[in-house]
Amino acid sequence: METESNMNGGGRKVVGVANKQIIRWTDFGLRFLAFVLTLVAAIVLGVDKQTTVVAVQLVPTLPAINVRATAKWHHMSAFVYFVIVNAIACAYAVISLVLSLANRGKKKGLSLMIILLDLITVALLFSGGGAALAVGLIGYKGNSHVRWTKVCDKFDRFCGQVAAAIVISLLGSALFLLLVLLAVLNLHKNRRL
Repeated sequence: METESNMNGGGRKVVGVANKQIIRWTDFGLRFLAFVLTLVAAIVLGVDKQTTVVAVQLVPTLPAINVRATAKWHHMSAFVYFVIVNAIACAYAVISLVLSLANRGKKKGLSLMIILLDLITVALLFSGGGAALAVGLIGYKGNSHVRWTKVCDKFDRFCGQVAAAIVISLLGSALFLLLVLLAVLNLHKNRRL
């Protein structure tokens, strides 16, 4: 291959074009996968609902009363924030797919704007995941200091879907972070040439 580049005189250009093609398809694949993951995370938590019978002790001397209780994602503001953030990230992934395909690295200003928006998306997704995880842990373990009992022993399917949505969303945010890192490496590589 080295001989070919010496004979051709433009071997570096051919390799450079091939590298840009690989980077563009990697970017497209990562953005599409991030779109799918954030969409699935928003749907998994957005449809999460479980109804069960819970024993409630009103007075310590009286027997417990059985009450039907429903756990829904919109009962907790952290879960609402999580679903909204994942929906925003999902919509942005579609928009960034179109922009990156239309740009193809020609306009540096648009490329920098996409990198900045990717970084903002990473921050939003990690904050949404952190908020949902914090509330989920309180539901799983409770908090004895403030006498909050755990609820995941009663709403196990609900909590399982919350955990799955958080993991899926964190994978999506890791993909957006990977997109930022690849873009920074690509910018660094272009500066050296």
